[in-house]
Amino acid sequence: MFNEENTVEQMVIETLCGSVPEDMAAQDQEFYTGEIKGWRFISSAQLPRQTSDVFVEPTMRDALIRLNPGIKAQPDRADEVLYRLRTIPLAVQSEGLVRANELFAEWLRGEKSMPFGDRGEHTPVRLIDFENLNNNDYVVTNQWTYPVKDTGKRLDIVLLVNGIPLVVGEAKTPVRPAITWVDGASDIHNGYEQSIPQMFVPNVFSFATEGKCYRYGSVRMPIDIWGPWHEPENKAEGTLADVQR
Repeated sequence: MFNEENTVEQMVIETLCGSVPEDMAAQDQEFYTGEIKGWRFISSAQLPRQTSDVFVEPTMRDALIRLNPGIKAQPDRADEVLYRLRTIPLAVQSEGLVRANELFAEWLRGEKSMPFGDRGEHTPVRLIDFENLNNNDYVVTNQWTYPVKDTGKRLDIVLLVNGIPLVVGEAKTPVRPAITWVDGASDIHNGYEQSIPQMFVPNVFSFATEGKCYRYGSVRMPIDIWGPWHEPENKAEGTLADVQR
């Protein structure tokens, strides 16, 4: 029986984890295997997090120690950073999702500092290594539940870098003509972003696909301006292979 989980959702996961499309151009294959091969699948049940956690904190802590010499010298400093980061999703109801997302983005871009220098001077805190991408941990998971196990919301696909959920994807069935990517985008924009906004505080973008078209947008972006992710020379869409490309 075909459904979104064993078709579209599985295709996205397998593509991220290194199954290169056979019809992909040679130069694109080289980029694909070099940059995206680092993604690995871990089931949401196996991730070291409580369902009430927005972040996978053990992974974040490891990354903070690995990427910041001042924290590596005193690993307990990682807990100070994690405390600061935890407060941003907690304040989303008062700050609003867009503002909370902007505040978290400052941390993601390495614009925030803490007094971790040799003489107590402020030094930038790195959550992600943008200079050497191999220093980061890339995980794709599915059926991510938040905030409680039995009655919480369930996100189809979540992409995490260093334990931070940066991308959320919603997959829909490819075999029902009445169902399109718009239904997935609506689930995110009209549903999850309003009912569980905490999960979208660290969000860079979300995407929706029914296996024919692929569209993405940032937090609170109206669905009618969610955009395609096309290669300039190939804007074909309508098939699972197009979405995979």
